[in-house]
Amino acid sequence: MAEIMRNPFAYQQDFFERSILFWDTLRQRANNMIAHQRAGMPPLLDFDYETLVDARRFERPVNYALLRITRIGDDCIEDCVDPAKPPVVIVDPRAGQGPGIGGFKRDSEVGMAMHEGYPVYFVSFFPEPCAGQTLADVLHALRRFVKDVVKRHPGKPPVLYGNCQAGWAVTLLSADCEGLVGPAVLNGSPLSYWAGESGVNPMRIAGGLLGGVWSTHLLADLNDGRLDGAWLAFNFENLQPEAVWEKYANLFMHVDTEQERFLEFERWWNGFYFLSREEIVAIVENLFIGNRLEEGKMRICDGCVADLRRIRNPLVIFTSYGDNISPPHQALGWIPVVYKDTGDLKAAGQRIVYLTNPHVGHLGIFVSAKVARFEHRAILESLGEIETLDPGLYEMKINNPTGNPDCHKPEYSVRFEERRVEDLRFETPRAAFEQVRHLSEVNEQFYKTMISPFVRMASNPWTATALEWLHPMRASRYLLSESFSPWMHGVASLARLIEPRRQPLLEGDADLRREREAIGRVSESIEDGRKQRDAVEEQIFRMLYDGAKSARPAVLPAAGASQ
Repeated sequence: MAEIMRNPFAYQQDFFERSILFWDTLRQRANNMIAHQRAGMPPLLDFDYETLVDARRFERPVNYALLRITRIGDDCIEDCVDPAKPPVVIVDPRAGQGPGIGGFKRDSEVGMAMHEGYPVYFVSFFPEPCAGQTLADVLHALRRFVKDVVKRHPGKPPVLYGNCQAGWAVTLLSADCEGLVGPAVLNGSPLSYWAGESGVNPMRIAGGLLGGVWSTHLLADLNDGRLDGAWLAFNFENLQPEAVWEKYANLFMHVDTEQERFLEFERWWNGFYFLSREEIVAIVENLFIGNRLEEGKMRICDGCVADLRRIRNPLVIFTSYGDNISPPHQALGWIPVVYKDTGDLKAAGQRIVYLTNPHVGHLGIFVSAKVARFEHRAILESLGEIETLDPGLYEMKINNPTGNPDCHKPEYSVRFEERRVEDLRFETPRAAFEQVRHLSEVNEQFYKTMISPFVRMASNPWTATALEWLHPMRASRYLLSESFSPWMHGVASLARLIEPRRQPLLEGDADLRREREAIGRVSESIEDGRKQRDAVEEQIFRMLYDGAKSARPAVLPAAGASQ
């Protein structure tokens, strides 16, 4: 009888303690967010750096800067660099959050490049865009950064690393800087925006359901000419709500071990930056809705149109089947559009290598320590082989018999299997998306002419600041700080009492097992609801746009594990 009474009491105590520590972690997250905001939201890099070029001082200023990584821990860069290796330039995505995802911990792209002996440069950006900065201004600034790195390392064309949104910027740089740059590595980067699998990649139809780019233009007008990056983060979380639930559930279940990792990631995730109205409208209009990049119709500036066929440096494309934001269809679907067949690709003298991961999610491509130590290390160690490949399309396959992500060659081996461009043609309801593009242009013209002037008149820095701090992505965080909620002082005091005497239940405890089963059922219910929502949206999309047909699932050749 005593045993029966002791177990429920032990679980209740454990549940109470974990609850206090859980809410205390959210309190710390709120304080970190406020402190980061007050500090001006500097780059969240786990490495010392110096600023080489500040593009805010350019004739056409933009909020970008070129950094040189100078120290990792107690080691100066001079102690790590192999002078025979070319520099690596890592460009982080400007997609809502601030810079740092490529290097906010040691096991990252920056860390792996330094570990392999490469001089490392990092393209950073500031929270506020310069007034009126355009997409062309940004690309011109990035080109100047590349030229500066080339001057510092003559005869060694830099390796460009582009993460997510920065991937297509890197492709434009490659097309514009022929002969200046070495291999370009595109990580989770969408280039073919209409591609995807029906029912699996709902983000591609969002523009059609919202009526086009006008809604983005409206949000930028309301925020005094800037788009709040919190809206982009909100869309990401809304895309897969079960992942949000699982993030918090995992923290609650493993609060003793997960707190530090959670706070480290959330410090970056909740640092929301702004994009200028001109930039975001051009991006959505030309890329996400217009899909003009792969078609060679994206106008950068007067007399300059992006042409991916001008790219001559080798491309390495890292994508994942677990990524529903930039799926393999969007990462690779542009290739058969730009090159009509394998012979055309070879005749152009281009080498394209792609690498797939079977399950990691979009953010995991950049932030997963295991991915950094394995795939990114393998890419860096194989760049020499990639540059010697004959023109063509290849899949990079990694054989790692030890299963150790920290191994080096020859403990693991890499082979490049030739593929056919023709096998990357995915069925896409192009007629439907053409209608979306046309509707977007009509709606945008009406909004820009008839409504935007009045919204701009009503918007000012005061209203923009109010909207900024009332945004649910911010309010749901900072309201848990004791600065806003004094009762959180009590949570913090209880947490400090619990921590030194905390004794977690054993993993095999029956009550813990039942708790996790219940959490799993909630997760499944949220996932089922999300799938039903996505299915309804697909049906509405097909009803609205007559040319839409459900695309058959497309499978890449030799799909599956790359390890």
